[in-house]
Amino acid sequence: MPERSSYPAGAPCWVDLNAPDLESARRFYGAALGWEFQDNGPEYGHYTTCLWKGKPVAALMPPPPGAEGLRPAWNVYLSAPELEVTVERVEQGGGTVAMGPHEIPGAGRLAFAFDPQGASFGLWQAGGHTGAGLHGEPGAMTWNELNTTAGEEADAFYRGLFPYEQQQIGDGVNFDYSSWRLPGSDTPVCGRNRAIDPNILEGGKGKPFWSVYFAVADVDVTARQIAALGGSVLHGPFNSPFGRLCAVLDPSGAHFTVITLAR
Repeated sequence: MPERSSYPAGAPCWVDLNAPDLESARRFYGAALGWEFQDNGPEYGHYTTCLWKGKPVAALMPPPPGAEGLRPAWNVYLSAPELEVTVERVEQGGGTVAMGPHEIPGAGRLAFAFDPQGASFGLWQAGGHTGAGLHGEPGAMTWNELNTTAGEEADAFYRGLFPYEQQQIGDGVNFDYSSWRLPGSDTPVCGRNRAIDPNILEGGKGKPFWSVYFAVADVDVTARQIAALGGSVLHGPFNSPFGRLCAVLDPSGAHFTVITLAR
């Protein structure tokens, strides 16, 4: 079901964008993905919820004071009902906790961390805000994956945080992808892609990152809209077993992927 009211531990549950120009981001994503927006006010730093069919699906946030040069990027949050325990595991596994645990009144608790290879990710303990209210339908997040050059190391680190059961896809050499699922489920919650060429990672510097896929009704139409709105098409559209997809940048340079899911 596309409507969601909870996420199990380890499942990506929310995404937000570091947007250097909040109004420009609203114009772009409103036109490209059809979102409406709710500004949560100055007391929350104008953190802006993106709505689809009246449900929260993502958020935009301006840089906090003193961090105006923060790189535009989509941040992926993993559900962590036992936040303190997960934060301890981050440090035990060689990662770094950059922020938190921190209380968001009425919403939940968060932490922000880096894995041992430098990929940033959030951890979210749900309170009044459980995460994206829709998942897996046009206008909403549908998939997340870690892109890294250190596949085995990343697998080991994230298995230390959550009880992921991993399935190897590809030959492990020319194509090395691992889907991660949770015990008792046949449906993967996210994945890990080992980049053969580090130049395809962030900025051509080989920096790993978590990516977000948004479902759209017609990826070819959306790709043309993104280009017309000042974004860039990086790769595609092209067909895959899971649907037709296209990797893009928004006008600020933030990476995401749009996909028309296979029936």
